Amino acid sequence: MPTVYLSPHPDNFQNLRVLVAARYGQQEPKVVELPPDREPRSPSFPLPKLPALETQAGVCVSGPAAVSYLLSPDNMRGQGPNASALVQQWIHYADLEISPVACTAAFSALGVAKQNKQVLDRAVAELQKLLEVLDGHLKLRTYLVGEAMTLADVTVACSLLLPYKYVLDQGLRTSYTNVTRWFLTCINQPEFKAVLGPVKLCGQSSVGGPLNVELKVPAACPTGEVSEQRQQMEPPPKSASQLKKEAKKKEKLEKFQQKKEKSQQQQGEKKPKAEKKEKKDLGVITYDIPTKPGEKKDVTSPMPDSYSPQYVEAAWYQWWESQGFFKPEYGRRSVSEPNPKGLFMMCIPPPNVTGSLHLGHALTNAIQDSLTRWHRMRGETTLWNPGCDHAGIATQVVVEKKLWKEQGKTRHDLGREAFIEAVWKWKNEKGDRIYHQLKKLGASMDWDRACFTMDPKLSYAVQEAFIRLHEEGVIYRSKRLVNWSCTLNSAISDIEVDKKELTGRTFLPVPGYKEKVEFGVLVSFAYKIEGSGDEVVVATTRIETMLGDTAVAVHPQDPRYRHLHGRRVLHPFTRRLLPIVCDDFVDMEFGTGAVKITPAHDPNDYEVGLQHGLEFITIMDENGYLVNVPPPFLGMKRFDARRAVLEALKEKGHFREVKDNPMVVPVCSRSKDVVEPLLKPQWYVRCDTMARGAAEAVRRGDLRIVPDFHLKTWFNWMDNIRDWCISRQLWWGHRIPAYFVTVDDPSVPPGEDTDGKYWVSGRSEQEAKEKAAKDFKVTPDKISLRQDEDVLDTWFSSGLFPFSIFGWPNPSEDLQVFYPGTLLETGHDILFFWVARMVMLGLKLTGKLPFREVYLHAVVRDAHGRKMSKSLGNVIDPLDVITGITLEGLHAQLLDSNLDAAEIERAKQGQKSDYPSGIPECGTDALRFALCAYTSQGRDINLDVNRILGYRHFCNKLWNATKFAIRGLGEGFQPQPSPQFALKESLVDLWILSRLSHAVELCATGFQAYDFPGITTAIYNFWLYELCDVYLECLKPVFAGPDEAAIKTARNVLYTCLDAGLRLLSPFMPFVTEELFQRLPRRSPASDPPSICVTSYPTTEQYCWRNEGLDRIVDFMLSIVRAVRSLRADYNLTKTKTDCYLQCLDSDTAETVAQCSEYICILSSSKRVLVLEAGQAPPPGCAVGIVSDRCTVHLLLKGLIDAEKEVSKLAGKKAELQKQILRLRERMDSPDYTAKVPPKVQEADAAKLKQSETELQKAEEAIENFKKMI
Repeated sequence: MPTVYLSPHPDNFQNLRVLVAARYGQQEPKVVELPPDREPRSPSFPLPKLPALETQAGVCVSGPAAVSYLLSPDNMRGQGPNASALVQQWIHYADLEISPVACTAAFSALGVAKQNKQVLDRAVAELQKLLEVLDGHLKLRTYLVGEAMTLADVTVACSLLLPYKYVLDQGLRTSYTNVTRWFLTCINQPEFKAVLGPVKLCGQSSVGGPLNVELKVPAACPTGEVSEQRQQMEPPPKSASQLKKEAKKKEKLEKFQQKKEKSQQQQGEKKPKAEKKEKKDLGVITYDIPTKPGEKKDVTSPMPDSYSPQYVEAAWYQWWESQGFFKPEYGRRSVSEPNPKGLFMMCIPPPNVTGSLHLGHALTNAIQDSLTRWHRMRGETTLWNPGCDHAGIATQVVVEKKLWKEQGKTRHDLGREAFIEAVWKWKNEKGDRIYHQLKKLGASMDWDRACFTMDPKLSYAVQEAFIRLHEEGVIYRSKRLVNWSCTLNSAISDIEVDKKELTGRTFLPVPGYKEKVEFGVLVSFAYKIEGSGDEVVVATTRIETMLGDTAVAVHPQDPRYRHLHGRRVLHPFTRRLLPIVCDDFVDMEFGTGAVKITPAHDPNDYEVGLQHGLEFITIMDENGYLVNVPPPFLGMKRFDARRAVLEALKEKGHFREVKDNPMVVPVCSRSKDVVEPLLKPQWYVRCDTMARGAAEAVRRGDLRIVPDFHLKTWFNWMDNIRDWCISRQLWWGHRIPAYFVTVDDPSVPPGEDTDGKYWVSGRSEQEAKEKAAKDFKVTPDKISLRQDEDVLDTWFSSGLFPFSIFGWPNPSEDLQVFYPGTLLETGHDILFFWVARMVMLGLKLTGKLPFREVYLHAVVRDAHGRKMSKSLGNVIDPLDVITGITLEGLHAQLLDSNLDAAEIERAKQGQKSDYPSGIPECGTDALRFALCAYTSQGRDINLDVNRILGYRHFCNKLWNATKFAIRGLGEGFQPQPSPQFALKESLVDLWILSRLSHAVELCATGFQAYDFPGITTAIYNFWLYELCDVYLECLKPVFAGPDEAAIKTARNVLYTCLDAGLRLLSPFMPFVTEELFQRLPRRSPASDPPSICVTSYPTTEQYCWRNEGLDRIVDFMLSIVRAVRSLRADYNLTKTKTDCYLQCLDSDTAETVAQCSEYICILSSSKRVLVLEAGQAPPPGCAVGIVSDRCTVHLLLKGLIDAEKEVSKLAGKKAELQKQILRLRERMDSPDYTAKVPPKVQEADAAKLKQSETELQKAEEAIENFKKMI
């Protein structure tokens, strides 16, 4: 066991960081607390700095970074070299930047460090500056690196513990919503909770308010050694002259502060900083203009002051639908008309008719609709075909519950026909709900082609497919083990079986049992050897199944049982003699090395039974009651028999032991019943040949699966496929068109249910009778038929969906045009259950692949990476995200669920933790955009609702930008017939057109590669950081100026950006882009398409103005602007404008800067921007900001700042630069540097050294400059 040496103080965040890392690494080190005056006693320790770690292997390290690194698991250190580098970068940032500032701010606030208010204010300001960096980084991220918790999050979160507990009150926390959201996510992780316990954040009191906290500086200080900490804690007594000097200094600082505050009052500086508009509560605005459904929305009224989803999303969908925009016939005479631009067809993964929308549907819909809208805007003949699945088990369960609740009847009380009528009635009343929800999400489907898998057209296709496959021998009858739900009285598919993992003895609720049932134990008992006093001990987790044992198996090479080969054991209850068989499947190392064999109730035993010709004894009926067993077990319920058998074994002296055993319990996802393997005669699809065809299609490249890491799963399934059980013991569904034949002829012996030759299939009973008569060579009147009561697995009808929706097997125009389809998009979790079966059945029945490409998206999880589960309270209804919901509303939804009281309470706590104020109204567009932005080509998506809210703010930014632009365009503005140069464009005009062209290029490549984060990032960056933050700001003085030619040119460029920018965004945000697009003038009003959703998508051929040289110039300009803004923020110059001097190292840089000086002035809120000539010094009294080694910013601050403070800051920066330079020189001067270090790294080191030396020179010059001001 490793030993960790820690300082004993409870608030030492470096200790906590180490302990949290250990929790993630699932390590439990021995913890030794050392007071500051003690060192680790281990003689092997070279470093006394705490925390320290000594491993069992004798490795000794000290310091929080090294210790936490060793204790954490590999995945916390970053997946891959890039992620690892980023994790290390954040750890260094936390240790070197965040921790010192956090300690200073916290100690000052708590009064531990004797410092005045100015020092406290400065510390808080520096802390806020660091939080701004973090807040910007976390704006669109859940964690610092990647989509999971890493050591970077642990380090930074622990570094911020003191500020969040003692400094950052509610007012400050709301300024950094992204950091606070991330911080709360971190400290609510189980590993953090186990170490920190409940963390109480700073109250509403002001910074430095009364807090009864005893905090010692040495324990929490991150950089000092133990001896240094002791010195800080116990400073030497001060002399009278020192005290007098300090008093004078304090008086001088107070006078300066009073003067500064007076100056700020005169300049209006003391007003509180207004929040950015997009971060305010935008409120709810509704669209109240009377508009009939299907009529176009009125866009002539003034735009509301701010974006409101309810206002924007009103009326548009009904108009789109009424105009036929979503139909492939739109704009052409028929779908058969050749289209040189191509064709796109995709069918929806049909949701369950019982279902309501969940985030999986929302993700699927967002991706599929964005793809569909993109193809439609490209001018392709586009069809996204909707449909709904009859969901056999789920629907029958829902209606049966409703029937019992309302009438107190079962389906058997009604009879089959009446029950099916009841299901159809329910479907007609409730079954369209999910269609309405999909429309709410903006799904651009052709609803006139909507299909239901029980519709006559699709039912005929299902019947035809079964008959054809049965006649070919692909479908056959067999008695095999199936997953059986005793509650449902039906076989269920593998996807409907949840695997519940147990670590040991656990009691689980089982339907039909008052008391919970014990699982997770291994019971050992003995079988006596026939004619001998010897015994063989076997073990089982299902002791009741021993009543169906027909053998004991041992490994042929196991020496312990060699003498028992060919012997038999005596069953203690049935008195059957069970053979001891030898089989290689037995694991000699597990248990006793002897295994009981129950062929009729275990998949592995079933195979052994077949191989050794054992007897198959079924001991349970369809309801879970014991049959074919002796009293007193006969008629017992299976889990009651579990206890009875155990007691009987004890009484007979056969019981040996019971112990905990980790295991997986199969649970029916529909009924929550424990699944029982039962032998049942069922219909099976022979899959081997079809699977080979499906696998070969992928290997040849005829079918492409994206992302390609799913190929391994595909080939594994296809190459090792088992035959598919398609029988379901239900009434709701496609009844199997197969008939059991009885022949009234003595020459024909009676048939067995499992004998396939006594089964015929037919489109009608008459057809089946004629087939049977022909097969048995008798007249039809000798034939009696009994149709199979079972229905087909729902996945069978879903597997036919791509062609059954077009009327297969009957020819039709749609089948001719739209089959095969273009793309199948769905979640990777149904790659086998649906996708593979569609491919196999499509190839078998039509001779064609059903689609050319398969794109598999990730599975949605919550912000903490947990699977969505009602019992955790983290299941999110997308409509709640769209419209918003209170915490009480979320709680109320739990009461309508099937959770028990304990689960409801746990779920409530989960909701309270994740959504303490409920879920704010985000709107459809923000939800869709967020889901697509999350969809990296990985397996899971950790969805944080706060990030969706961030995209609602983005919508508000679009809204305000377009409002400003419409005002700037002016009434009567008529854009050019096509986007083109006027040859009078300014530098910033040309730059924004270059950035637009780049965005168009990124969107085109992103759609082709299914890189949705790449597309959304390109669009987001163009709108927010380039169009709004730069170009619109530069246009304000142009529109206010007298130059009509410049105004005209700027208007046309602005219109081009708005028009193309909205079209780029339209596939993801259809509602807000339609609203804004309709308010812009058209280039050709008479001929332009009526809606943005049928307008052309921007192409690189049309938008080909990329200018990388100009991009670099403006990037450099913006780096200057950021440097000036940073200086202004440092000195709190929120309103005051001052002169900015730019000192350039060479003439080329000076020329570039001079070219951009007007824009720098506008964007940096400077009074003037002056480029200094070579050798010209800036005026005294300037703050210095280093843009690069080629350019330095000097901001005139004379009379506005504390020069002594600036000298102190620059001295710290100088010291850090000197350290960097020293480290680099030592590295580069090492003897083997040239030989061992790659050339690219050497070049990077040289460039970094040059830049650091230049920055050091600038810092020294700045120090001298400020000293002149003191």
